[in-house]
Amino acid sequence: MGYLYIFLGAGLGGVLRFALSSLVTVAVNGTAFPLGTFVVNMVGCLTIGYLGKLAETQSFLQGDGRLFIFVGLLGGFTTFSSYGIETFQLIRDGEIVSAIVNAVGQVVLGLTLVWLGFLAAKTLHG
Repeated sequence: MGYLYIFLGAGLGGVLRFALSSLVTVAVNGTAFPLGTFVVNMVGCLTIGYLGKLAETQSFLQGDGRLFIFVGLLGGFTTFSSYGIETFQLIRDGEIVSAIVNAVGQVVLGLTLVWLGFLAAKTLHG
């Protein structure tokens, strides 16, 4: 049943991501800077931080509700929020080296893999 909650939350999160990103892009008349995605990522980080603290201290969002919100809804909205809270938790737990490796590694390796994927497609498909 947990997979169903994740599925439903992810669908809703994806729709909300598209709606907010589009709204922001229209509001600023479109710029070269991806402000819509930037805003979505920041809203996701603020939300997961807030709800994460409530989940820790007030037994908020347990079981399927937690799967729906944290994995599904926020995961569909932006996985950047998961990246943010996991890196924050490493810092909070004193795992500074792991936090740095996670923060820098995902950005650098992620961009490198986007570039490699682009090159592969260009090589294979022109």
